[in-house]
Amino acid sequence: MDKSSTKPEQKQPNGSKILSKPRIFIGLLLILISVILSLSFISYLLQWRADQSQAGTMLDKSVKSSNLFGKLGDWLGNIFIFESIGVAAFIVAFLVFVLGMLILKKRIVKPWKTVGHSLFFICWLPIFLGAVTKGQGVLSGVYGYQIMDFLNSVIGSVGLWIVIAASIIFYFVLEFNLRPSAVKAKLDRLNQYTIDRVKTIMPASEEPFEADEELEEIAQDGNDLPKTTPVTPLVTPPNEPLKAIVPQDFPEVQVANVLETIATPNRTSFENDMPNISVEEESTLSLNLKPELTTAKPLSSKVPVAANDVAFNVEIAKEQPEEWDDSAKKSQELVEKHGLYDHKLDLPGFKFPPIDLLKEHGNEEISINKEELEENKNRIVGLLKNFNVGIAEIKATIGPTVTLYEIVPEAGIRVSSIKKLQDDIALNLSALGIRIIAPMPGKGTIGIEVPRKNPTMVSMRSVIASQKFQNTDMELPVVFGKTISNEIFMADLAKMPHLLMAGATGQGKSVGINAILTSLLYKKHPSELKFVMVDPKKVELTLYSKIERHYLAKLPDSEDAIITDTHKVINTLNSLCVEMDQRYDLLKNAFCRTIKEYNGKFTERKLNPENGHRYLPYIVLVVDEFADLIMTAGKEVEHPIARLAQLARAVGIHLIVATQRPSVNVITGMIKANFPARAAFRVISSVDSRTILDSPGADQLIGKGDMLYFNGNEILRLQCAFVDTPEVEKIVDYIGSQKAYASAFLLPEVVGDEGGNGPADFNPNDKDPLFEDAARIVVSTQQGSTSMLQRQLKLGYNRAGRIMDQLEATGVVGGFNGAKAREVQISDQNSLEQFLEDLRKG
Repeated sequence: MDKSSTKPEQKQPNGSKILSKPRIFIGLLLILISVILSLSFISYLLQWRADQSQAGTMLDKSVKSSNLFGKLGDWLGNIFIFESIGVAAFIVAFLVFVLGMLILKKRIVKPWKTVGHSLFFICWLPIFLGAVTKGQGVLSGVYGYQIMDFLNSVIGSVGLWIVIAASIIFYFVLEFNLRPSAVKAKLDRLNQYTIDRVKTIMPASEEPFEADEELEEIAQDGNDLPKTTPVTPLVTPPNEPLKAIVPQDFPEVQVANVLETIATPNRTSFENDMPNISVEEESTLSLNLKPELTTAKPLSSKVPVAANDVAFNVEIAKEQPEEWDDSAKKSQELVEKHGLYDHKLDLPGFKFPPIDLLKEHGNEEISINKEELEENKNRIVGLLKNFNVGIAEIKATIGPTVTLYEIVPEAGIRVSSIKKLQDDIALNLSALGIRIIAPMPGKGTIGIEVPRKNPTMVSMRSVIASQKFQNTDMELPVVFGKTISNEIFMADLAKMPHLLMAGATGQGKSVGINAILTSLLYKKHPSELKFVMVDPKKVELTLYSKIERHYLAKLPDSEDAIITDTHKVINTLNSLCVEMDQRYDLLKNAFCRTIKEYNGKFTERKLNPENGHRYLPYIVLVVDEFADLIMTAGKEVEHPIARLAQLARAVGIHLIVATQRPSVNVITGMIKANFPARAAFRVISSVDSRTILDSPGADQLIGKGDMLYFNGNEILRLQCAFVDTPEVEKIVDYIGSQKAYASAFLLPEVVGDEGGNGPADFNPNDKDPLFEDAARIVVSTQQGSTSMLQRQLKLGYNRAGRIMDQLEATGVVGGFNGAKAREVQISDQNSLEQFLEDLRKG
């Protein structure tokens, strides 16, 4: 084998290296990637509004991209520019290009210095652009806007600009070595160097020249200079220009006025005898000497203008402040004139309900029964020892209703061998609700939860009055109760973002809903929160009708805000979907990603109400019995619920769905996938527990508010706070007695399956040719079914559905009735013929 084939690089006779093929391929590939990144970024910046909406649809063939590199370019622009560092992403493309050139042995810049400069601009350029644009557009990216917003909230706008200016000054000080001592040393060394150079080209009899003052000004921008450099005269032709020998690291300094004259008694002999100073390392120094010291003609005719004939003005360029756009100026003027927008002005005197409306349910301090603890500990240790399970350590944590025993098994003990003993431990302790957690999340222990003989009630008053709840900064704080360690447990509904609740009858599910609603009523102003309540049982949420004009939302034509009719539920859910789409349009026009950002801009008067912008309250949809809706309406309820769960989080619409029967045909996979937060009270079987929590355990609870909360990561056992019906009634009476809005919050009107109510909504010109035949079939069979029209008239589903809508609009059939057929309003054929005759004349 040829030895040369084993070497990646060889040297040619002239000294250049031959690159291996993998090295060439990798270098060219990196350069190509940098070009693709740059072009993708440029195309994204030109079409970012369209490309942003397509960033997550790479596999959708129906969506077309306007980027040069298609959906790949959209994705690259979204990742690097919108969600990361803004226009600083071009620096990443530049670094990839530099890396490719280095691999190809083409060193165009200093690598480590380039990396240092790039990291500085990647860190600070997005923050600077975020401060300039105030988050508008994509120049700063999410990184720049978030860091700018954090600094602005901590140190204010003035402090933010001071930090940015300080970073820029610090960069220039380090880059150009502008420390005072270094600048002074440079000036001194440049001055000494100039004097030495002048002395070398002067005759011994002449006095030294003085350096021009302009040279000292220009020297401030120079780099480090050597103190002295010996000059060696060489024999050169007499008419060659004067040059000086300078070191390699001396910068090239060009001065406007070139050396013109040299004073000497005999100019001709001086020109003939003048030594020529050669150039080394391609660095030159041109000197400007005072013209008044000379009287001879210039040596070179290239610069015929004298220094005194040219006016020389020095002006330092200053950064011009970027002009604000008209909208920013206008919003600033409005804020200065009227202050920030206050969404509470419609109800300025509204008062939150006092804590005294809630009852105290006895002493809630946990009493320690040492005898019970010791007895349970001995039973657990003895039982495990009987099954050859050794324990190295055991610890007890006492909660309101449950005591947690944490055990550390000896080395070599399998965790599964302990989990199998759950029923044996329950039998030995003579207790219900034994739950084994093996292992404990984040701990090297195994937990055994044992119910207490004398549990302690957790009242709603104790958790509402706590400092943790009163001082919380959550958007939608929901307080559930207390944990096993007797700590108050809270969660932010805005971050859940939806909650799925399940539990058998009488296990505390309705009390849990009241606890959630009560905690929100104690924390949010009516202008900030609205409820859409669906109560198929018609008795659970009726109390809240007293706060209809404060906190509830409903359809424009609805009489009651508490929805109990299945047909109205469908229209309400579709109306919420329309509200969600309208809110997304508002956020898109305002360049906001969340409702919090949007309301912040509206409060700062940056959004014009004449363009449709308004303050957006949070909307919480509460469904008390979801299983009944699925039974009566089926897919017509499931689809809008799933759509709201998928998309409505960012626009402030959140769902709380409760059901008594957590079976798979009620809580489908589509619903479970969009409800990461789940609360399970006691259920009947482990199958129901797996349906709601994806794990067993809810069937081992003891009831009376004992619950498991799953936040997507871990399962927590809680004791739900108890709030009685009289307490809720006092709260809503207190709120309802205060000044309210003129009406409830109105949702968008939706034209649903319930069409018109009579011939007034029917246009005879649009009547289907088979309309009368369909009416006769419906009346003769007394069955208003779309599928029947399909079979009888051999129509497609769409046309049969349109004919059914026309029959409903003319009053032949009634409204949509879920899975049942529509009610036929005309009883016989004679009445139908008379009706059709009147319809033709009309």
